Amino acid sequence: MHFAREDCNSGLIVRACDNGQITVGQQNYRRSLILTPEQVIPDWRPRRYQEIAEQDFELVLSLQPDIILLGTGTTLSFPPAKLSAGILATGTGFEVMDTAAACRTYNILLSEKRKVVAALLIESVFA
Repeated sequence: MHFAREDCNSGLIVRACDNGQITVGQQNYRRSLILTPEQVIPDWRPRRYQEIAEQDFELVLSLQPDIILLGTGTTLSFPPAKLSAGILATGTGFEVMDTAAACRTYNILLSEKRKVVAALLIESVFA
């Protein structure tokens, strides 16, 4: 799925999310990543949804976002309640969706100048 809009003023925009990769600006990523308006943190440890652990969100939370978007791959899969509760207890918003939806939502929040961080799994949960 290609995204045409590129007028987010400032910040890193997702240009496409398909074929096992995410395009941010002119760079293609084929492994899980963390995306903020200012930076891409490549090679986020979990590759598939089943590998996500609480410690994987320590870096994400240290970025002090208002909202975290978790893209769980090609299929929407909810994390354990303990993980969600731990994030929500910090006062940070937390939304879970498939990765394509997370990329679209990230771009919208970026255009609204929201302090958003997207933690994106690229591989399918069944890979």
